[in-house]
Amino acid sequence: MKRIAGIFIFLILAYETEAQFGDGSSEEANPCGAIDNTLILNKRPMFGAYTREADVAWEKRVWRELDLREKINHPLYYPVDNQPCRISLFQLISKHILKGDIIAFADESFYSPLTLSVVKAKLIEAIETTEIRYKPDGEQEEIPIVAADSTSIFTKVIKIRFMEDWFLNKERSDVEVRITGIAFYEYVEDKEAYKELFWVYFPAVKKYLAKYRVFNSRNISDYSTFDDLFQRREFGSYIVKESNVYDRFVFDYCKGTDALLESDRIKYDIFKMEHDLWHY
Repeated sequence: MKRIAGIFIFLILAYETEAQFGDGSSEEANPCGAIDNTLILNKRPMFGAYTREADVAWEKRVWRELDLREKINHPLYYPVDNQPCRISLFQLISKHILKGDIIAFADESFYSPLTLSVVKAKLIEAIETTEIRYKPDGEQEEIPIVAADSTSIFTKVIKIRFMEDWFLNKERSDVEVRITGIAFYEYVEDKEAYKELFWVYFPAVKKYLAKYRVFNSRNISDYSTFDDLFQRREFGSYIVKESNVYDRFVFDYCKGTDALLESDRIKYDIFKMEHDLWHY
């Protein structure tokens, strides 16, 4: 009787092992990794704690820019073409705008939403090319056609502008920051200038940022998302504007090295505000 029970238990364990590991030929294997990324699908965006208006003792609005060509910002910029297992920040936002999940705005006030046709015209470029066709007599001829290309713009969007609010929460005696909006800029090579494409309201896109893995060169199984990257502020940037009575940017009254020093001064003022909260 004990031998029969032992054989029965062995068969159950063998069946469970086969069901768990299989023979390696399952058609449902994940092509992007060794296992299915269920942790990413179940992640939720991280929002700041509720703050009462009466608890905000000081506030400053800051605009900062990110150059995606910097090495620290490469996880936001690459890939620049369509890939099944990886996605860049601009591809992510564009994808959900075209699906109707995210609203694109004309400016940072978020009062003028852009129609889907306007966004498509900004994202999809018309490229003039030729197509070879054959006549009934077998002779070749080149027919000019216009093809739509939606991938070339991914390489041209190399600058992002953030609008964020820094405020002093006197209830927690802490200086906190909340990103309010993101703008994407396309580099126009002919004019050697940047063209603003659109703004998106950051709190509205956080739930989509939390569903896509951000690339980690040290560990590709890391399930950190774009939302985690912004929450930890793992990016390089510089301040181009602070809230001021003239509503002007740093480069409107400073040039060259002076503009960089002014940007550092604004950053230091925020740091000093938080540092001066504590006395020893």
